[in-house]
Amino acid sequence: MFITFEGIEGSGKTTQIRFAAEFLSATNRPVVLTREPGATDVGRRIRAILLDPAHRNIDPRAELLLYMADRADHLGRVVRPAVGSGKTVLCDRYFDATLAYQGYARGLGTDLLTRLHKLVLDDFTPDLTLLLDLPPEIGLGRAWRQIDAGERTAAETRFESEALRFHERVRAGYLDLARRFPGRFRIVDAAGTPDAVRETIQKVLSDFLESYPPRP
Repeated sequence: MFITFEGIEGSGKTTQIRFAAEFLSATNRPVVLTREPGATDVGRRIRAILLDPAHRNIDPRAELLLYMADRADHLGRVVRPAVGSGKTVLCDRYFDATLAYQGYARGLGTDLLTRLHKLVLDDFTPDLTLLLDLPPEIGLGRAWRQIDAGERTAAETRFESEALRFHERVRAGYLDLARRFPGRFRIVDAAGTPDAVRETIQKVLSDFLESYPPRP
């Protein structure tokens, strides 16, 4: 099973994906917790390039291809082997993030990205996507407080440094994807407390697992 967590900066993905891993592990499901970019040795080097605020002016097409390179290595080394062995993979960001950030917010459109995903990654799609949604001004406020407190590294703030309008486009892109793919997406209100969001996600996961059809 392949479950992804998506959302803008400060939406709480990193916290909530750990809670979800604990919840699923308690049901005796073998869980693999991973992320994009940066889950492999190659990916960590790509992540350092992508999230470094010194690289703010990178061409959007170069940015896209770096994400695709990270994803190809990640799928081949981590995700596909784990799913193939019957494990539940929880991933912090996946292809929907590329659609939202590079497709919608950077203006590259979704057609090119979708074609690349099919060509390079065989259109490997999550079974379930949890979209942690909240207004960008709230998310960015949270993110910068965490950075200022040393809870997140200042070396990975390229996207937090983008203008509010950019994050508004990202959020709008995510919500459009959720409307386009309602069978896969579940929208979670991420503006509440971590405990309230955790309870909502656990309910979503429980309902999904009751009706989950095995992956072919």
